[in-house]
Amino acid sequence: MKLQRIVLLLIGLLGVQVCANAQIAIRGDVVYTMNGDPIENGVVLIDGKTIEQVGAADEITIPEEYEVYSGEVVTPGIIDARSVVGLAGMFNYEHDQDQLELSNPVQPELRAIDAYNPREGLIDFLLGLGVTTLHTGHAPGALSSGQTMIVKTGGPYKEAIIDSSRMVVFTLGPRVTSNFSTPGTRSKSIAMLRSEFIKAQEYAQRRENNDPERRPSRDIKLETLVKILNGDLTALITAHTATEILAALRIADEFGFKPVLAGASEAYLVMDELKEKDIAVIIHPTMIRTFGDAQNASFETAAKLHEAGIPVVFQSGYESYVPRTRVVYYEAAIAVANGLPFEKGLSSVTIDPAHLLGIDDRVGSLETGKDADVVIFDGDPFEYLTNVKTVIVNGEVVKGSE
Repeated sequence: MKLQRIVLLLIGLLGVQVCANAQIAIRGDVVYTMNGDPIENGVVLIDGKTIEQVGAADEITIPEEYEVYSGEVVTPGIIDARSVVGLAGMFNYEHDQDQLELSNPVQPELRAIDAYNPREGLIDFLLGLGVTTLHTGHAPGALSSGQTMIVKTGGPYKEAIIDSSRMVVFTLGPRVTSNFSTPGTRSKSIAMLRSEFIKAQEYAQRRENNDPERRPSRDIKLETLVKILNGDLTALITAHTATEILAALRIADEFGFKPVLAGASEAYLVMDELKEKDIAVIIHPTMIRTFGDAQNASFETAAKLHEAGIPVVFQSGYESYVPRTRVVYYEAAIAVANGLPFEKGLSSVTIDPAHLLGIDDRVGSLETGKDADVVIFDGDPFEYLTNVKTVIVNGEVVKGSE
């Protein structure tokens, strides 16, 4: 009897385990794997949290026990390459706006993970629209406003965090001077940043001193800047005008780090310089309001950068006047309507940002062994009237039905 009870207990435990590991089959009229040509009449098999198999329907046998979901277009989970969701809340009240600290214009030490609210309503909103991964964090508006993080929009919070500290946010231009009494001019902005990086260089040298009494005490601001100099963190520099873009390239050259450019409304004026330095651009939201330093933004910029061979991906970005967020593939859709090739538009919100963020081993394409993040649309993802039918994150159906 004891043995029988043990066997029954083991069977029960195994049954729980089997239920916990989802087994899902997805059929799509077109499956965009982002790892090769689109597959007509394609199938994606999911076992547990990862993709098991991808291919044409006549090459894959769907096991009887798999739940089947279907739709017209299947893509990897959408990736927003630059957001502030989770730090900036939907209600636009002081208590849900942690994206920009105004006590000091240079605060690279601020960590997004310390302010990120996984229960923010905007996260569920984006999840329902197929945005499964966010590169989010502190907003532009300070010379250095803080750090970014990478997080899934679905699943338990601890499991959702992919990288707790990925980039450090910098901003050049008039939006900084509107928030702080200093710097007052563009030259002052660059001079202040140069001073901070010089301090970081000197700090790193002194910290290597073998004599503990001569070694400086820890400084988390300078430690963060040292990580940029060492390549452990990436400088994400928001710069819209050609003047500011070139200044960003100069300061990066001086201190020997490779930045990622964000915003870049006038990037089409300095494409030769960007290509020479191999600078990736997280382009401004295509439908950004064209005033201030973004007054020369264009629907066609993404297409021009792509044609010039400059890596470009899309962001939802941040504008403080709205208690909502942009949807990144809507922004890509406008670029596709203005000269960007369709599949490049799709790759710029899937595999391309995954490459840029260093997470392409997990997300961004539908490949065996990768995270099972999948979106099923009832039509062209870039058509406004198209609906998201089903969203799957880590093998769990978080929106939709069979």
